[in-house]
Amino acid sequence: MNKQTPNQQEPQVSTATAPTAKVSLREVTASTVRAVTDLRVAPEQEDYVASNAVSIAEAYFHREAWFRSIHTESDLIGFVMVNDSTLLTPAPAPAQLSLWRFMIDHRYQKAGFGRKALELVVAHARTRPGIDAIHTSYVVGPHGPMEFYLSFGFCHTGEIKPNGEVALVLALA
Repeated sequence: MNKQTPNQQEPQVSTATAPTAKVSLREVTASTVRAVTDLRVAPEQEDYVASNAVSIAEAYFHREAWFRSIHTESDLIGFVMVNDSTLLTPAPAPAQLSLWRFMIDHRYQKAGFGRKALELVVAHARTRPGIDAIHTSYVVGPHGPMEFYLSFGFCHTGEIKPNGEVALVLALA
């Protein structure tokens, strides 16, 4: 099996070159799934996002799940999963798309890759029929993703989910 693995060395990423690096979303395949499940957030972030293994397992039981690995030109760096109601048959009205999981491996954080990957998710959302916003939520805490999402343009909705997560929305119009 041609196993794809993230670089074992610390990446040579500078803030001067990171914004020009190309980021892409790719289908997770049998040859890449192990490397995707090996990705990790920083230890202090582990309580804020489920593991990629759990996410992929959940996706196989939800027809509305769409997930991709996140790559730079040469490295596997993260994982994203959305809940896209337009994938259901029949699709419920109104259509809704939620950012379900989003993570960048700890070795690639703070280099602009997360922002570029999220821009690709937004571009994908704009191709989905009837989708005019992206919804997400976050766990409150000192190492959570709130500042990242707010700086990207997400806004608080005022809703607190039953599990305590705080709801956000990003208008696409």
